[in-house]
Amino acid sequence: MSLEKELSADGKTLTIFMDEKFDFGKVQDFRMAYGSDSGEVTSINIDLSKTEYMDSSALGMLLNMQKSMSSTVSSFSICNCRPQVAKILKISRFDKKFDIS
Repeated sequence: MSLEKELSADGKTLTIFMDEKFDFGKVQDFRMAYGSDSGEVTSINIDLSKTEYMDSSALGMLLNMQKSMSSTVSSFSICNCRPQVAKILKISRFDKKFDIS
């Protein structure tokens, strides 16, 4: 898998660490990261500290994750964005749907 995930000690927070490129090639890995072992998860963090490139399919993946997990997950956040990625998210108005830091 080209990305990593980490579950908090209490099992309530899932953090997904994306690599340099967040694009269509990550669809399966991304789905598997949030879809498996997410029984008690109430918060999902997407860490984009390494991400230098993100395309429209990545935006779609984030929205699909939010839609499919919204019945059990109450908090979605995107953190550690590089300036160019933060700009894409802001232009796309993702700050209205996600907590972005």
